[in-house]
Amino acid sequence: MEQVYIGLGSNLRDPEQQLNAALHALAQLPHTRLVAVSAYYSSAPLGPADQPRYTNAAAHLETTLEPHILLDHLQAIELNQGRERKAERWGPRTLDLDILIFGERIMNDERLCIPHYHMHARPFVLLPLAELCPVDFQLPDGRLLTDLLSACPVDPTLQRLHTPQLAKL
Repeated sequence: MEQVYIGLGSNLRDPEQQLNAALHALAQLPHTRLVAVSAYYSSAPLGPADQPRYTNAAAHLETTLEPHILLDHLQAIELNQGRERKAERWGPRTLDLDILIFGERIMNDERLCIPHYHMHARPFVLLPLAELCPVDFQLPDGRLLTDLLSACPVDPTLQRLHTPQLAKL
């Protein structure tokens, strides 16, 4: 089983409910087990400022699915929850699911970049991820999560909300 970490985000149509539904869907994926979920975090949007605040979290999965198959499932979950892919980058969305880390794999193709290409600069990704990883966690490319956290820009808008109960999802 591969140890996989997924970033979740939403800022439309009741974001907390969107994340809850996404976690429920992740728990139903074939050949996959939802191991743990971080707290939910709220932050100002990245990109256009004229959109609602985001709610973000991270999930730890164990899976035997291959990365692109998992990506297909994640995109299907996004679509099922009303995600509309538009040309505008970092715009509002019902749900965004990103593969942050997939075991020890390093990939960069037209569909998928693992580890996630810009997580090092996003506290709304790193802080939830750090809740799920051991203190000395090392990414497949050799970077330490603690070093990424130390170098990450501070986001004064970031607020820790609460930790969802897996049993309720």
